[in-house]
Amino acid sequence: MSVRHFDIVVIGSGPGGEGAAMKAAKSGKRVCMVEQRPLVGGACTHTATIPSKALRHAVQRLVDVQSDHPELRVELSKSWKFKDMMRTATSVVSRQVQLRTTFYERNRVELVVGRARFLDANTLEVSEPRGASEQLSAKAIVLATGSRPYRPPNLDFQHPRIFDSDTILTLRETPQTMIIYGAGVIGCEYASMFRMLGVKVDLVNTRERLLSFLDDEISDALSYHLREQGMLIRHNEQVERVEAREDCVVLALKSGKRLKADIFLWANGRTGNTQDMGLEALGIQLDSRGNVQVNDAYQTVVPHIYAVGDVVGIPSLASASYDQGRFAATHIVEGRLEHKLVKDIPTGIYTSPEISSLGRTEQELTREGVPYEVGHAFFKSLARAQITGRTVGMLKLLFHRETRELLGIHCFGDNASEIIHIGQAIMAQEGPGNSIDYFVNTTFNYPTMAEAYRVAALNGLNRLF
Repeated sequence: MSVRHFDIVVIGSGPGGEGAAMKAAKSGKRVCMVEQRPLVGGACTHTATIPSKALRHAVQRLVDVQSDHPELRVELSKSWKFKDMMRTATSVVSRQVQLRTTFYERNRVELVVGRARFLDANTLEVSEPRGASEQLSAKAIVLATGSRPYRPPNLDFQHPRIFDSDTILTLRETPQTMIIYGAGVIGCEYASMFRMLGVKVDLVNTRERLLSFLDDEISDALSYHLREQGMLIRHNEQVERVEAREDCVVLALKSGKRLKADIFLWANGRTGNTQDMGLEALGIQLDSRGNVQVNDAYQTVVPHIYAVGDVVGIPSLASASYDQGRFAATHIVEGRLEHKLVKDIPTGIYTSPEISSLGRTEQELTREGVPYEVGHAFFKSLARAQITGRTVGMLKLLFHRETRELLGIHCFGDNASEIIHIGQAIMAQEGPGNSIDYFVNTTFNYPTMAEAYRVAALNGLNRLF
């Protein structure tokens, strides 16, 4: 069998793979992209970020119409089903695929559809869907195979009432009741989404609090508002067994509790897509969840084989994955590290209300003994929030008492993932450029949500003495 040669082969066309392929191609390298799906985009485009956020937007629009027109509430609830809202997500996915396909065409990156497996450290065999195969070789290879929902072996995911975060998108009818096991980012987002649809949701958390990596005040606010919306949250629980019946699902917990619902969503962890790739034969070890260990340059133990994105574990964010891909390609092409690409990555959580954070939390600063102060701006006091009716939420700024540099930004409320970037631009400045004084000395459009920065800065500075 003849072997085709490239400078770089990238495996997986999600954000990490795309970032690596585009950087390498624009640097004049001959690049090949291997994608298992017939369409580019990876899980981000087809089963995760894009469809779930498009679905959330469709749900939010339905809720807004019901709120603005109470007389249509019953009629809309009866006529609009889950599958109808998924049409919006499907149309967005199609447009994303079309857009991303043009990136590869324009940059002359060859696309090969199939599943890749290492024959040796520089050679891949790609098995195509129709049974044919071909061999590719490269001086450098980037693993960007992503992840999939973790599935415990004792749970029957073929049962029509049991779902994971991929298969939940195939749901046809809106259920009346639902159990979500796992209260991480994915679990909280889907819990919030289904509760907006009027579904009675039991959210089972294996930890002491929701999203414990967040600032405590933000985590507490999320818990309060989810409960206020009618959700039941159960902390510190562990599954004992799941009984899938013809008419319902029963979850038995080790604490002795038993929950019953129409459907069950398992949202507890993800697994790296590294099985049967021949990595172990190259000395590349995988952890218990199939993730690849890498160094600061995203190199594996085989220096010319890199890994980026969800397959290397946390932070497992589409935004971070794209940067990691560019980071790895920069190292391949130029031999240098670009740490700024992966420093201070904002977290965007699309619950309702939205959450976004950047930098350190209050508990981290307290633990480290950093002298900090807090500035708040509550959305209910902002004219723009009053105009739009989205008054739930706040912006919280943490800054050093002496140098006044921003140390953390935490936002809870409508458009939090957009609002965070104003503060990010200042926090990224070197030396005196990173100062909370910027927000006091800058004129913001009025009325805007951006004005929250001025309000929060003044609130915090007024605490200094």
